[in-house]
Amino acid sequence: MTIQRRIKRFFNRFDYLRTYNSPFKPLRIKWYFGKIAIGTPYFFPRRWMNSTINPGYLMAVPKKLGFDFVSLGWKTKYDDYRFEWSPLVSFVFFKWQAALMFVAPKADHYWECWLYYTRETDKKKSVEERIAQCRKFAPCTWSTQIDGVTSVIDYYDVILKDKYVNKR
Repeated sequence: MTIQRRIKRFFNRFDYLRTYNSPFKPLRIKWYFGKIAIGTPYFFPRRWMNSTINPGYLMAVPKKLGFDFVSLGWKTKYDDYRFEWSPLVSFVFFKWQAALMFVAPKADHYWECWLYYTRETDKKKSVEERIAQCRKFAPCTWSTQIDGVTSVIDYYDVILKDKYVNKR
């Protein structure tokens, strides 16, 4: 792999930072300092090394020192975007960890709508037209019924910046 491709691949991990320059509310930054407790994403920070027991196999060992850059975790299922985990940056120093986590309001809805907005809408159109397309083809409206009373919430009203909420 060429150095240009490696650099591009590294910076693609930080694609989620484009939310700050989008119609979506900005991400909050949450810090964690303490003993290793934040997964990256499923397991605690670890590295892979050749197994001494079974040659030809790899085994996971806890990371003693180093960074982990965890990009936004998502997948497609039935042509829909599904949120898996939030992005974070982790630094491990022996048994201690410093983690910088990017927290979205209503994370499941936020990331699925943002993925549709960035990957499925026409970038030549205005922001308002793109949001209208999102609302039409990737609605994020949910209803609940409690004691016979139905309440409906459109999560676009929660995750978009105020100036884009009433643009229907």
